[in-house]
Amino acid sequence: MEAAGLEFTRLERGQLLESVADQMAAGNVVGWFQGRMEWGPRALGNRSIVAHPGLPTMKDVLNARIKQREWFRPFAPSILAERQAEYFEHSHPSPFMLHVYKIRPEKREQLCAVNHVDNTGRLQSVSREENPLYYDLIKTFERKTGIPVVLNTSLNENEPIVCAPEQAIDCFKRTRMDALAIGPFFVTKSPN
Repeated sequence: MEAAGLEFTRLERGQLLESVADQMAAGNVVGWFQGRMEWGPRALGNRSIVAHPGLPTMKDVLNARIKQREWFRPFAPSILAERQAEYFEHSHPSPFMLHVYKIRPEKREQLCAVNHVDNTGRLQSVSREENPLYYDLIKTFERKTGIPVVLNTSLNENEPIVCAPEQAIDCFKRTRMDALAIGPFFVTKSPN
């Protein structure tokens, strides 16, 4: 990050989780680059852009500032596995974001940024055993907002998902992402 001219801080695990969850709770968009890269068709919490799933404008913010996608393309919810049945009409786990389930009517407002036009979500159920850091991020966000879900989309703009830290930094710098967490390193853009 120094080579890219970014001012960053190195945080302990708990501080990193708190800082990223605070950013999301405030309506900011965060790049999340942690551990090994996922293999497969989806970003599963290691090369992700994470944001608040319950803000009505979040989908438009992500599309205007980073993703540039069509209005009808949904963003995905990552949910604590043990809370899935409270928010979705099916409890069968979906750790690889391959299932689309109906969002319960009483939870649709809380998940408005990840609720597709047919009231479904292509969810990722996240267990502590499979991804402890991402699980703890969602848990920290839940403690701050009451919502055990984060909006998750791939860490990229209109290119393949980022693989290396340099690519994540480049994506952060050229888009209007608010913050970036790479391992223990955390950087935010000034509000100006």
